[in-house]
Amino acid sequence: MQQSGAAGGRGYALFPLLGVLFFQGVHIVLSLEIKADAHVRGYVGEKIKLKCTFKSTSSVTDKLTIDWTYRPPSSSRTESIFHYQSFQYPTTAGTFRDRISWVGDVYRGDASISISNPTLKDNGTFSCAVKNPPDVHHNIPATELTVTERGFGTMLSSVALLSVLVFLPSAVVVILLLVRMARKSAGLKKRSKSGYKKSSIEVSDDTDQEEGDDCMARLCVRCAECLDSDYEETY
Repeated sequence: MQQSGAAGGRGYALFPLLGVLFFQGVHIVLSLEIKADAHVRGYVGEKIKLKCTFKSTSSVTDKLTIDWTYRPPSSSRTESIFHYQSFQYPTTAGTFRDRISWVGDVYRGDASISISNPTLKDNGTFSCAVKNPPDVHHNIPATELTVTERGFGTMLSSVALLSVLVFLPSAVVVILLLVRMARKSAGLKKRSKSGYKKSSIEVSDDTDQEEGDDCMARLCVRCAECLDSDYEETY
């Protein structure tokens, strides 16, 4: 589409679909680039973030608007779920009522939102549109959201990883403690057979070693308690 006219003897031509303005023989490109994740995977009941970023040649003003829409699978019907202009306006009706939150920052080019308590019915296509006059011509990226149930295998792997992270340090502490106790026991037996008597300095060193062993034992018990508490919280 091309329009032409005169204003005060000055001619211009406007191509709104391309976002190119010709004024006095000089063309100005009105560019607004928007990016979003093509695919996002989430789990039932766990908050999901839909990321959307934009770059504008114009400074952000109170005229900037952001609109998120949702389209169910195998459907051409679109539903407005979020609007922003100086303030966030999440939808107050439909399946996303009270579940859409603003997590973006327009001054950093972030137009992201999040979905609380997602369900299998939330699967579909989400689109992010941004307008920052005079930058209003842009692409509209789409994000395909797939929500699934967390399988037993996923939960089991998470528990196993947590157990390894907690149990491994505890096992190392226990092994070191047992090695030190075995060495101490062997040394005492050797000295008792030879009728060796300790000097005052050695007695002091043994006291310090006993205190160190006691600290190691308390640390081992504490690690075991942490392992038990983490295991209980997981279930």
